[in-house]
Amino acid sequence: MGASVFAGAAFWDKAASGTRTQGLFSLESGADEWRAVTDGLPDPVEVRCIARRDASTIYVGTQVGPYRSTDGGASWALMELPCSPGPDAVVWSILPLNDGGLLVGTQGTLIYRSDDEGMSWRLLSVPQPAGAVQMGFPLRVIRMIADPSNAKEIYAGLEVGGVVRSLDGGETWTDISGGLMTYVEQDAFKSRIGSDQEGMMDSHALAISPARPGMIFLANRMGLFRSRDKGDSWEFMDVGRFSPLTYARDVIVSPHDPNTLFAALSIAALSDEGSLYRSQDLGETWSRFDSGVSMESTLMNIGPSPSSPERVYCAARQGQVFGTEDGGTTWRTLPLPAGVSGVYAVACA
Repeated sequence: MGASVFAGAAFWDKAASGTRTQGLFSLESGADEWRAVTDGLPDPVEVRCIARRDASTIYVGTQVGPYRSTDGGASWALMELPCSPGPDAVVWSILPLNDGGLLVGTQGTLIYRSDDEGMSWRLLSVPQPAGAVQMGFPLRVIRMIADPSNAKEIYAGLEVGGVVRSLDGGETWTDISGGLMTYVEQDAFKSRIGSDQEGMMDSHALAISPARPGMIFLANRMGLFRSRDKGDSWEFMDVGRFSPLTYARDVIVSPHDPNTLFAALSIAALSDEGSLYRSQDLGETWSRFDSGVSMESTLMNIGPSPSSPERVYCAARQGQVFGTEDGGTTWRTLPLPAGVSGVYAVACA
C-alpha cells in the first residue's frame, strides 16, 4: 500500500542540543505510525518543501538540492543543481509547471529552471526587491506559484524579501513589493526586529485560484493580503476580523473548489498555538476548520489532497501533524517521531 501522507522537517536551531530534528516521513493509508523515508536520500536529510507532479512523481527540497521520486516516494534520486555543493543548494520551494518544466527556488534567492527533469538547469535572473531585509539568515525563495489560467505568469515569495513576478515563464522578473511597502507607513504594519518593513517583506506563501486569474493571495508575518492586479497593488484582508491569530504561514487554494482557501494562522514564528482556517468565498469570510484540535506550536503548512476533497492534513512546527478524512468533521493527531521538529512541509495523496 502506498504512502498517503508525507511530512518533511529540517534542522531547527531552537531545538534542544543534540536533538535530531530533521527527516522525511511517510504515513501509509489507514496507518497511525510514521515511517522514515531514506532510500536514495542524504543522511541525515533536511526537507523544506514537498511538491507533486502526479501520483507517482514527487519532489522534495533538501539541504543539498532537489530530489525526485518516480515511484510514489519509495526511492529517490538527486537532481544536482549547478550551485551544488554549497549553501545556495538548500532548496526551499519547487514548482512543477504544466508545460513539463520545473522551477526550483533556493537559499540566496536563486531560481533555476529545468526542461528535462533535472538533467540540466538554467539560472534565471531574479532581482532582489528594494525592500528586502538583511536578517540573521539568508533570503530564500520560500514559495512559487503559477497562475492556473496562464502558466507563463509565475510569482515567487521571498522570505524577508517580498514578492517578484514573471509574465514570460521566468525569463524576466519584476519586483512587485512596492504596494506592500506602502503599508509600513502605518504603525499597525510595522514589525521590527531589525527594520520596520520586516513584517511586510516576510513572505511565507502565495496562492492563485483558477476562479480569479491575476488575483494573488499572500501570507506573511502581518496576516493575509490580496492583489487583484497581478501584484501591482495590494490590499489587507484583515483576517483578524475572524481569527484571534493573524500570523500567516500558509495559504492554499483547494484543488477541488476554486472558491475555497485554507490558511495557517498562529501567534508568531515561535509560539504555542496555531489554527487552520477555511474560506469558501475566496477570502471574504473565514471560519476555523480544525475542530477539536489542540495545536501546541505554530502551524506551518497545509496539504489538501488532490484526489479527495474530504482529506486535508496540516503540520505544526514542533512535530504535530493533524488530518481529516471526512471534510473536517473529525480530526486525528499524528505526532512525528520523538524529537522531530522544525517541520516545514506536508503533502498528501
